[in-house]
Amino acid sequence: MTQQTETLEERNARVRGYLVSQAAKLSPAAIVARVREAQTGVLAAAEAIPPGRLAQAPAAGAWSAQDVLAHLLAWGESCTVSIISTLQHGVATPVAADVLEPAAIGLTQAAARTRLSSTRTALFASVLAADPTAHLDVIALRHFWFGALNWREALLFLRLHDLDHLGQLQAIAAAL
Repeated sequence: MTQQTETLEERNARVRGYLVSQAAKLSPAAIVARVREAQTGVLAAAEAIPPGRLAQAPAAGAWSAQDVLAHLLAWGESCTVSIISTLQHGVATPVAADVLEPAAIGLTQAAARTRLSSTRTALFASVLAADPTAHLDVIALRHFWFGALNWREALLFLRLHDLDHLGQLQAIAAAL
């Protein structure tokens, strides 16, 4: 029996289906718990990299751990602003297009931990205080692979984003 590989379009559709179905099924508190768990993993993986090698890329053209952390922070902060805006005003703030470009110079593990914890604390407080059914018709995030996501789906996306980059950080640590 031959194993068929999934195309990029099939993978994106599968992930979008997961985001939509799970965000509708899970309570905001359950989604927050999953995002917190992924966040803990990211921070632990970052701590496993020797501070003196945080800016070192494991291969030519690859991102360093510093780059990965800067990307996670920029993307997460932009998503947080959009989710909170959606919850508080019923209007999303567009997610910054440049969050895919890392700007990591001088970022340390301690600074990344502080920024991520601060951003997520504000996000989680807003989500947990909100009506779980409010503004689900508003697009909080328009992702280039997974399409238009409401605030609950965007929140759950942060978990997947963290997990993806957790694996990247673990690979960097192993390579270094």
